[in-house]
Amino acid sequence: MTRSSFITLTLVLFTVQSSLFAQERPVMPLYPEGAPGMMGEVQKDRPNLTLYKPEKPNGCAVVVCPGGGYGGLAVDHEGKQIGEWFNEFGVTAFVLRYRHAPYRHPIPLNDLQRAIRTVRAKAKEFGIDPDHLGIMGFSAGGHLCSTAVTHFDGGDANSKDLIERQSCRPDFGILCYPVITFTQDFMHRGSRNNLLGTEPDEKLIESLSNELQVTKETPPVFLFHTFEDTAVPPQNSLVFYLAMKEKGVPGELHLYEKGRHGVGLAKSIAGTQNWPKQLQDWLLVRGYLGK
Repeated sequence: MTRSSFITLTLVLFTVQSSLFAQERPVMPLYPEGAPGMMGEVQKDRPNLTLYKPEKPNGCAVVVCPGGGYGGLAVDHEGKQIGEWFNEFGVTAFVLRYRHAPYRHPIPLNDLQRAIRTVRAKAKEFGIDPDHLGIMGFSAGGHLCSTAVTHFDGGDANSKDLIERQSCRPDFGILCYPVITFTQDFMHRGSRNNLLGTEPDEKLIESLSNELQVTKETPPVFLFHTFEDTAVPPQNSLVFYLAMKEKGVPGELHLYEKGRHGVGLAKSIAGTQNWPKQLQDWLLVRGYLGK
């Protein structure tokens, strides 16, 4: 190998290594000392947040919950790709790896609420506005987020843990082809079974059928769904939006014709590919993207 060839190869390897390093994202455990209710010591037992920070943050932040039927996590097209997309227009994103089956309720909800409190407690460190913090969920992650926008508290002012003093009420919600109901015939039974078991208590089923839990205190919500979704029918989004309307909760609902369940950003689906831009417009109208 000639000297010039060696130098060229070295530069190529350095470029590849630099590129790989640049793609690494900070990962923050939600419970550095170990998560309550842990069943083991592997990655799935340790919920965490992956930070996607834009070059020019505008103060808005979103905790992103991938779907997976409460039995897994679609962390690429409903996590990584979403975080990168948010960064394009200044939103700081945190992709949440929450615990799922064999973990059952309330563990996933506890993980999301802990994530909201964590981001809010460290808002200054992340360069965000603690009053511009939303959540976003896909499919079963949408059910988790619909639970979080209807079940929340103001924090424990007497806690020794500064994070637990924070409110877990999100400032807005984004529900993407979400699982909503656990009582109606268009529910996603697999998600219900993974979260609650095959013979859950009727009161628990009702409390987590989130179209029944909307109140005037529910934050504004953006929803989108597709007509062709047979796995989680669009009636899920419809009943939640109707409940919002009844309780006076502002928001938007977008129903598109094309696209199976799990479309993610839907970049190649005519019509449906517009949902990210419409979400961006909604966030702008609501004042979350700065001036």
